[in-house]
Amino acid sequence: MSVDIPLLARICEAPGAPGFEKKIRELVLTELKGLADEVRTDNMGNVIALKKGRSSAKRSMAAAHMDEIGFIVTHIDDKGFVRFNPVGGFDPKTLTSQRVIIHGREDVMGVMGSKPVHIMSPEEKNKVPQIKDYFIDTGHAKKDLEKLVAVGDFVTRHSPLIELGDCVNVKSLDNRASVFVLIETLRALKKRKLKPAYDFHAAFTVQEEVGLRGAQAAALQVQPDFSFGLDTTIAYDTPGSTPQERCTGLGEGAGIKLMDSSVICDYRMVEYMKAVAKRHKIKWQPEILSAGGTDTASLQRMVAGGSIAGAVSIPTRHIHQTIESCHKHDLAACIELLTACVCELDKHRWDFAG
Repeated sequence: MSVDIPLLARICEAPGAPGFEKKIRELVLTELKGLADEVRTDNMGNVIALKKGRSSAKRSMAAAHMDEIGFIVTHIDDKGFVRFNPVGGFDPKTLTSQRVIIHGREDVMGVMGSKPVHIMSPEEKNKVPQIKDYFIDTGHAKKDLEKLVAVGDFVTRHSPLIELGDCVNVKSLDNRASVFVLIETLRALKKRKLKPAYDFHAAFTVQEEVGLRGAQAAALQVQPDFSFGLDTTIAYDTPGSTPQERCTGLGEGAGIKLMDSSVICDYRMVEYMKAVAKRHKIKWQPEILSAGGTDTASLQRMVAGGSIAGAVSIPTRHIHQTIESCHKHDLAACIELLTACVCELDKHRWDFAG
């Protein structure tokens, strides 16, 4: 299947730091029109779309978080330079001279500044950069900038989507790639006139990057019997990596999560997802993420008695840097895998036998 690059670009380029998901949420709500039987937004800002299944005896759920790592303005100094705190985890060494947008009364473009290398001491040159070493230069004087920007405004990266061979390269593929996959799964269900096995709740969650917070609230509402986390994962298949470090590789198919630092996926769900992939000839690869967690953990735990949880993972290079990369074929494989999985849940044996 082809990948809708213009839609992916709109989703990735929309701003939405944790707690400030308004603009990406508005885009999601627009794209969901006509794709679900019911759509609602909860008090935290999660969007939950219901696609009715062939049976209402059980509930299935998938969650993709809308938020992206970003910053929040903490201070504007006398010369108009902006200080900030991160909201989510960044690799500071990737920030030098990167363009960002401060979302104030108006959007204000800025550049991440730091001490020039020419005047660094030898000790400073060898030092690992810290977030506190950076400031945002908007080119505005303090009195002019304060008409547009205030403490508490959020900041996102500026990075339009480009295509690199068979890959896409843009900010916020973590986790807008999964938002895209979930929307396209709903679109595939409608286009192919497929019904999920059970009532399917597609949740677009908030504040994942600061502790899986939105997914906790969403799972408590839905109480799914079966659940799928949707997130990116590390593709460390680049020069310098070793086989045991790679986690996944670009172009090698959808990731089927086995575990990460926050969840051990239910072995029944893992075996089911593998069987579905084999049956539909969907390319897949196993994923074990040694550090980092996803909404899958909340979907598994925030349910009375727990849910049978697994995850579809999208291999991604350069995660939590200023730009990230995914392979188009992997995105297509993830859409196909999730679509098939939600439709065939009633064809699998789910007891603990064996």
